[in-house]
Amino acid sequence: MQAIEISEFGAPEVLRLIERAKPAPLHGEALIRVHASGVNRPDVLQRKGHYPVPAGVSDIPGLEIAGIVEDGDAQLLAAQGLKIGDRVCALVAGGGYAQWCVAPIAQCLPVPKGLTLSQAASLPETFFTVWSNVFDRGLLKPGEWFLVQGGTSGIGVTAIQMVKAMGGRVIATAGSDTKCAACLALGAEHVINYKTQDFAKEVLSITQGRGVDVILDMVAGDYVAKEIEILAEDGRLVLIAVQGGVKSQVNAGLVLRKRLTLTGSTLRPRDVGFKAQIAQKLLHHVWPLLESSAIKPVLFKTFEALDPQAGAHAHTLMESNEHIGKIVIHWLGEPS
Repeated sequence: MQAIEISEFGAPEVLRLIERAKPAPLHGEALIRVHASGVNRPDVLQRKGHYPVPAGVSDIPGLEIAGIVEDGDAQLLAAQGLKIGDRVCALVAGGGYAQWCVAPIAQCLPVPKGLTLSQAASLPETFFTVWSNVFDRGLLKPGEWFLVQGGTSGIGVTAIQMVKAMGGRVIATAGSDTKCAACLALGAEHVINYKTQDFAKEVLSITQGRGVDVILDMVAGDYVAKEIEILAEDGRLVLIAVQGGVKSQVNAGLVLRKRLTLTGSTLRPRDVGFKAQIAQKLLHHVWPLLESSAIKPVLFKTFEALDPQAGAHAHTLMESNEHIGKIVIHWLGEPS
């Protein structure tokens, strides 16, 4: 099969189109003929050598795919409401940038009605991440204020729509007027241009000094100190990346007085059972919203995988931060 591998750690140009052996599914796995692969920030970190591949996982990058089930235990597939020949999207721990990929059956979901496979490939990584961190870990409730840092990232466009659909009140940050407008169009009540405004002052102004209940942060670093200040009583700060650095200052007095929770997580190393629980929550709570278009995939650009430069171009765009929404690598057209 054709696949995109990391030939060595480094710049986007180290991604190259090569031939690899087609994988074979183990017990509990499905073999999927990949039509499209989502591109995510962790793929960039892996390419740079900063995101080690878990033991036993393919070194081929790619954490989300969509395609057709070609092989797998019929009974296990049936337990998920699936069968061979179905259109599915799946969260995987690696191996997604390829024409075939194996995925735990418990992490496979049917493609929501009305969506293309390219759209479906943009869902798993961000939807699993947002649900796990905002609702399971952050315990966001209807009516609460929510702040997402980086509202036009793949995580951001998912979080804005999901939180709004679940009854939350959304504030987003973004780095340009165009990106701010995009956040408003997706359902954010307020958007702060972090390049021209102090997000902490703006949040307190918007909430009349109360602060927000949940913050989803991909920056960390110097942001954490400000975020502690703008959390409401019993507020929750959830870290999912450290783009601004791993070291932060925390005012422990504010944590105590306001009864704050500072938490975080990474999804890739978690076990199949944990991810299976998230999959079922998405299927029950979020997939109907996708099928009714209350939540929509946001695809910024698709690259054709068989172009030898597709991987490099996709990662260059990701690192430019010019995109709004998701980037997808396309392998095969829609099935007839």
